[in-house]
Amino acid sequence: MAKLKKGDKIPSFTLTDQHGNLFNIDTIVGKKNLVIYFYPRNETKVCTAQACSFRDAYQDFQDADCEVIGISADDVKSHISFADNHSLPFILLSDGNKKIRKLFGVSNDLFVIPGRTTYVVNKEGIIIHVFSDQLSAGKHIKESLSALAQ
Repeated sequence: MAKLKKGDKIPSFTLTDQHGNLFNIDTIVGKKNLVIYFYPRNETKVCTAQACSFRDAYQDFQDADCEVIGISADDVKSHISFADNHSLPFILLSDGNKKIRKLFGVSNDLFVIPGRTTYVVNKEGIIIHVFSDQLSAGKHIKESLSALAQ
C-alpha cells in the first residue's frame, strides 16, 4: 500500500497494547482526535526523548480532545518496561510483524532503521497532518499540537 497522506482515512486495525490487551483503533475513531506515531525502538536515545516529550505535553493533547498512540515493533514486555521506566500515560502498541507500519506506508529511514512518522487524525479518522523526521523527535510534538489547533 502507498504511504498514507493528508486527506486519507486511516485503516482499521487491532494490535496488542502495553498491558497485553487487544486494542482496536475503531474504539476511538469517531470519539477523539488521534496522534499516531511510529517510532523505531524502545529505550533508544531519540525514541525515549520523543516519548518523554509526548508525555510532558500529554495534558495539551488531552485538552485538544486527542489520544496519543505510539507504535513500534517492540514486544509487549518491552512496552511495559518502557512505559513504566518513563511514566508514559499514553497507549503503546506492539506491531511485531510490522503489518500496521506497512499498512500506513511508513518506510525505513537510511534503509535499515524503521521510520519515525507521526500522523495527526481528526475525530472522523481523516489524516490532517503527516510529519516525518528521524532525528528531531521533539518536532513531532510541536507539529502535532499545531495541526490540532488549526
